[in-house]
Amino acid sequence: MSLASRIQQVFKPRGSSNIVGLSLQQRSIHLCSLDRSLNARCKLMELTDGDFNSAFTRVQQKYKPSGQCHLVLSSKHNQVVQIDKPALPEEEINSALKWQIKDLVSIPPENMVLDYFDAPQMSNDNNKIHVVCAAKDMLAAWLTTLNTQQLNVASITIEEFAFAALMPNIDDAKILLCQQPNEDMLLLIVKQGRLYFQRRLRGMAQIGEKTEQELSFGTIDSLSLEIQRSMDYFERQMKQAPIKSIEVLVPIENEAYLARCLAENANVAVNLFTMPEGFEPYRTYAASLGATRIHAMSEVVDG
Repeated sequence: MSLASRIQQVFKPRGSSNIVGLSLQQRSIHLCSLDRSLNARCKLMELTDGDFNSAFTRVQQKYKPSGQCHLVLSSKHNQVVQIDKPALPEEEINSALKWQIKDLVSIPPENMVLDYFDAPQMSNDNNKIHVVCAAKDMLAAWLTTLNTQQLNVASITIEEFAFAALMPNIDDAKILLCQQPNEDMLLLIVKQGRLYFQRRLRGMAQIGEKTEQELSFGTIDSLSLEIQRSMDYFERQMKQAPIKSIEVLVPIENEAYLARCLAENANVAVNLFTMPEGFEPYRTYAASLGATRIHAMSEVVDG
């Protein structure tokens, strides 16, 4: 089963355990814990010298989360490449992929953990897959710490799928422009609950520090251009019906201003993304919240 097909729309935790989303970022960890009644507790833990293991311990000491844990890797901690799908039986593809992508990523094959997802089938590009990989030793160290702290790591995913899991399952295609604090901005196209297209927009990590005037000096135009290019590709190259709206989930002080300016350059509606009912106060924690709604990379670390 491919990574894309594992997006789950069921929000309610299963069984008696809480569901915990942990989103790793450049400067902090975001924690979102849901109990069986869907009561959310969202917290932030700052990093010290980039040491996640220390931060995991401090999260446990201060907030004492427990239950099924879903981990979100930032773009710094994973690499995504698109390649032709190997002509192999499904059960053999993962083991072959590390050798096929070894010259495309910076992680050596012997230290690589990976999975892949198919884009929805397109007539002009139906043999492409997206391979997601991360460093096995890095993940193993983190999982060792987390699994000794009443957190059963059930899945590892990436920001793209954590954000996409928040989108409603409807027939119309929508762009989600989204970001975690101090991370790359993401441009996603989601339709029928499936991720059709994703792009990481480099150079936007510090957009939250910009004033309205600074946003107007090139940033808005750059984003508008990326949006239009993505819409054109989706409609012309992927042969899809036009995008119906652009949803903005960039929780910065000037988020509303950003959306208004993008609307001036777009030929479709631009909206501030509406968080799931009851979770609007947690826009900043959207990725960790989204992680509680999906089961993602099935291969984590063996043993």
